[in-house]
Amino acid sequence: MEKEFGYNKDGSYYEGQIINRKKEGKGIKYYKDGAKYDGEWKNYLREGLGKFFLNNDEYIGMWKNNRMEGKGAHFYKSGDCIGDRYEGDFNNGKIEGRGIYYKNNGDRIIGDYLNDRRIGKHVIIHSNGEIKSEYY
Repeated sequence: MEKEFGYNKDGSYYEGQIINRKKEGKGIKYYKDGAKYDGEWKNYLREGLGKFFLNNDEYIGMWKNNRMEGKGAHFYKSGDCIGDRYEGDFNNGKIEGRGIYYKNNGDRIIGDYLNDRRIGKHVIIHSNGEIKSEYY
């Protein structure tokens, strides 16, 4: 297993393990747009456990075929959702399956998601202890 450090044609920079001239194993890739991925690679693709940072947002969790897939957590540190986080299932790069959305005000929203949107019945536990259900 070799280590590689260097710039790619797209302006990104990779440092990490190489097997048979392919990104394989642990490595860090710095993207031209400021994004960064630190985690496992397989055949040039993000695959396995990894952390991805973009616009101060952070995803920590599982990857498959270069996409968020399986269990993970998305920490929102920019835009309208600063301080919020989602923990749960991801599919094909999107929030999909069962999860909990934690709002920065202390509220928790528990339920199912499809294509980055809430679906079906959700239980909302407010920071003051009030519990209610909503349907989406």
